[in-house]
Parts: sequence; C-alpha cells; structure tokens
Amino acid sequence: MDVKIENIDALNAVLRVKISNEDYNGSYESSLKNYKKQVQLPGFRKGHIPTSVIKKKYGPSILAEEIDKILSQSIQKHITENEINILGNPLPKADENLTIDWKNPGDFEFEYEIGIAPEFELKLPGRDKHTFHKVKVDDKLIDKQIEDFAKRYGKLSVVDESSDKDMIMASFKELDKDDNVVEDGFNQSSTVSVEFVDDKKSKKKLIGLKSSDVLVIDPRKISKGEADMAAMLGIDKDRATAYDRNVQLTVTEIKRLSPANLDNALFDKVFGKGEVDDLASFRNRVSDDLDKMFIGDSDRIFKKHVSETLIKKLKLDLPNEFLKKWILATNKEATKDQLDKEYDEYAKSLKWQLIENRIIKDNEIKVESDEVVAKTKELLASQYSQYGMMIPADEELSKAAQNVLSNKEESRKIFDMMYDQKVLTFLKENLKIAEKQVSYDDFVKLASQM
Repeated sequence: MDVKIENIDALNAVLRVKISNEDYNGSYESSLKNYKKQVQLPGFRKGHIPTSVIKKKYGPSILAEEIDKILSQSIQKHITENEINILGNPLPKADENLTIDWKNPGDFEFEYEIGIAPEFELKLPGRDKHTFHKVKVDDKLIDKQIEDFAKRYGKLSVVDESSDKDMIMASFKELDKDDNVVEDGFNQSSTVSVEFVDDKKSKKKLIGLKSSDVLVIDPRKISKGEADMAAMLGIDKDRATAYDRNVQLTVTEIKRLSPANLDNALFDKVFGKGEVDDLASFRNRVSDDLDKMFIGDSDRIFKKHVSETLIKKLKLDLPNEFLKKWILATNKEATKDQLDKEYDEYAKSLKWQLIENRIIKDNEIKVESDEVVAKTKELLASQYSQYGMMIPADEELSKAAQNVLSNKEESRKIFDMMYDQKVLTFLKENLKIAEKQVSYDDFVKLASQM
C-alpha cells in the first residue's frame, strides 16, 4: 500500500492511496468465508454454499466493503502519524474517467481532496486591552426583582371589575369584516393580561369590564406578536399572520394578583428557611444573586469580544472552496443558497475553534474525568433545585451522573462545556482587562449586538 499527499497550496492537498491485491486479498477471502457460514440460499444447506456462488453473487459488495475499510484505516493512520491538521474529512475526488471493475479486481488507486488548517502563532496576552462589562446592580434592579418575587408567591383572587393589572379570562370568537360572528369560526378560551397590553386605546377598553361583558377588539393590539396572537385565538401562526379582522371577546372571569408581603414567610420561600432574617439582608441577598446571574452574560460578551478581536488580528485563511464542497457533500439538507448566506458565520466559528484549540494545546489545558463527574453532579443538583425537589444523597447523585455520562453525546457536551469554561478562565486570568460597570439597559443593548 502506498499513501502520499501532494500539496496544492498551504491549505489544500490531494491524498493518493494505492492498494494492491496483496493489501486486501487476505481480508477479502476471510470475509467471503464468514459470509459463506452465515448466508442462506434456496437449494443449499446453510454453510455449504460453494465459494464460487458466494463470490459471484456477493463478491463485489464484500470487496467494496473491504476496500472502504482499508481506505478509512490507511487514511486515518497516515494523517495521524504525519500530524496533518485537516479540516472536515477527506473528500473522494470526482473523476469521470474512473471505472472500477469489482468483478475482476486488481490494484486500485484513489484520490481525495483534503483541507488543511492554517498554521499560526498565538502570543498572549499581547498589547490589546479588553473590556469586561458588568451590570451595575442598583436599587431599581433590586426593587424590580423583589417585586417579581412578591408576584411569584402572591395569591390570585376573583374580582368583579377589571383594573390595569388584572388577568381577564375570556372566550374569543372569529368575526367577519362587518364584525359579525363567523359560523364555524374559531371559538377559543384564553387569557389577556391587561398589564402587558401596550396599545393605550385597547388597554383602556379592557379596564372596567365585568363578567359576561362583550367587547369587539383588534387581537393584534392585545397580544405580543403573531405567535402570541395565534396561541390566544387557538389558530396556527400562518393563519394569525393573515388574519386582519376584529374578534369578539366575552369576559368569563377576572383575576387579580395580590403580591406577597415582604416578610419572613416570603424570605423563607425564596431563599430557604432561616437564610434571611430581615428586609435589609433580603435586599443584600437579592443583590448578590443578581450579580451572579449577570456574570454569565458578562462572560459571554467578553468571550465574544475577545474572539472577534483575535480573529480580526490573526487574519486566518481557510480552504473555503473545499469546506463549502465538504459541507454540501456531507449535509444532504444543505443548499448552495443557504450555504452562501451562512458560510461567513460558519467560517468565523471555525476560526475561533482553531484559536481555542491552540490555547488549549499551548497551555496544556486539560479536563479530567473526575472534574466531569463533579460538573455533571452539579448540573443535576441544579436541576433538582430548579424544580423544587430535594437533592439526592451524594452516592445516588454520583450514580445519576455516571448514567448521564454513559451517553456519548451528553458526555461530549459536558467535556466541551468544561473546556469552554477553562479557556474563558485562562483568558480572564491572562489578558489585559479593564472592568467597566454599565446600567442594565445599556448591558441589554450591548448583549443584543453580540
């Protein structure tokens, strides 16, 4: 067997594999014998079919399978032993003149296109100074969070007349262009939260209503977009998009939320019994939790900023034409038009992946198995807490973690998550960083731009 690579340029090459009869004949004959033992054909006892019959009927497909196996192994071995950093996978080179006679095999020669990752040096920390944005947790944010807690643990009661913060339970009937009820049209029971209706005129119509009151109203003006309107009316999104008429709203019930008092009963429900003693310490705990909540978003914005800076600075070239060809060849659902629209983002993501891998390699960043188990247990414990369930004992949690990690896909996700976190930690510890506090509104704007 002969495997050679011919470089076209720094990013593209052709890999040639020559396979002689001696390379495949032994495994081919062995596969024929195994097939002979297993296959059943009318007129023959199992295991007693003549080899010539097996070879004539199944030989070409068995040989093709053996050649494919040898190709995969030899290509992978050559790439690994020669430390060739490829992108994607080798693609068989199209050759209209190539014909293979599987019935009369001899020596074979195959050619593959390969894309090669760019060579580059990464010197950190470098001269660039990176900004780390943090949300300034002020009284306004703390008050809003406490208000949300009070609502979450408040009580709903039925009232006679609607006000600007009530929930109106109603039936919605389809109307024609003259505001007449459409026979066999939709008739859906749903809810409108008056507090979240933005249109002032429509909101005014919803205030002061009583049970059994009937109102003709534009559904677009009391919902948050087409998906919300579709759910409210019990129709699909396409129909909601096309719907351009009013609806008949008939009030069935009005409910009012009375927020919970800011006392120890609420403090215990939010943070656990005895964790917080008074309003001042409750506010401090809320402030700390908001800090922790926003830090994840701060990290994402920081990492995005660093990735864009390094990608721009390093100016990495990719074997773009090869990668496009490989994506279309390996993803049957992808179209050329779709690829043309999305390729730039894909290329940017791939460049950052190459940079991350270089950071991991150069700085010997490792994720150990015990770290992955500990992280999985942490994630499981968080899920239990999220659903208000008691966290199991450590032994039971360890078994659950091992069960999760027995799934290769889940295991890979957690390993990737931990490598991402370690790369982020490395960047935060080694780059020149200027911390900047911003208001919540400015932070949201910043996050929406990333």
